Amino acid sequence: MITPNTIFWIIFIGVTIASTLVQSKLQSKMKRYSTMPLLNGLTGHQVAAQMLRDHGINNVTVGSVAGQLTDHFNPANMTVNLSEIVDGRCSIASAAVAAHECGHAVQHATGYAPLRLRSALVPAVSFASKLIPWVLLAGMILIEVFPQLLLIGIAGFALTALFSVVTLPVEIDASRRAVAWLDRTGIVPPDQHQYAADALKWAAYTYVVAAVSSLATLFYYITVYTSRR
Repeated sequence: MITPNTIFWIIFIGVTIASTLVQSKLQSKMKRYSTMPLLNGLTGHQVAAQMLRDHGINNVTVGSVAGQLTDHFNPANMTVNLSEIVDGRCSIASAAVAAHECGHAVQHATGYAPLRLRSALVPAVSFASKLIPWVLLAGMILIEVFPQLLLIGIAGFALTALFSVVTLPVEIDASRRAVAWLDRTGIVPPDQHQYAADALKWAAYTYVVAAVSSLATLFYYITVYTSRR
């Protein structure tokens, strides 16, 4: 019989291995594609600005933020924020990442439903992510005397798992829009287009691992609750 503890270790080991492999592969891909310059000489900042213009988006500005893999679109202040290495570098990787983040701006402008849902979940998930780990811990300790506490924790964690799942179509669609635009405009030469698509593919895998991890962990807590009732 498979016990909850066995399920926990299977999840932990499996997710750790998958996450390590994906992150390692992504870093390797990004490092390689960061050394491949664009023939047109455009930096990530310029690529982002052009994609926004091409989609008629005039209320979003492009800025630079410190760190690596810190690139993101912020709908609160309508900015596309690119990490310094992406913003000022002329490379396949910079173009791919910049276009991907602008893909989110296009989603916002067109009212893409999964993005709207994810944005609506942000306040609740932000609150739950700080509180739920403690509720789950207390629920595990007190399950024999107060099982309802663990159930509350499971409900809160389910919200964060939903957020991870909803994030998948948002990220995949942003990459799809980015790759299509890069191909249509010729920003990335035809013989290098596959590299931009490959970089974004591996970036998407990180969200797949995160979603699977969240769902598997949710299943574990549900198993603990049902097995001790």
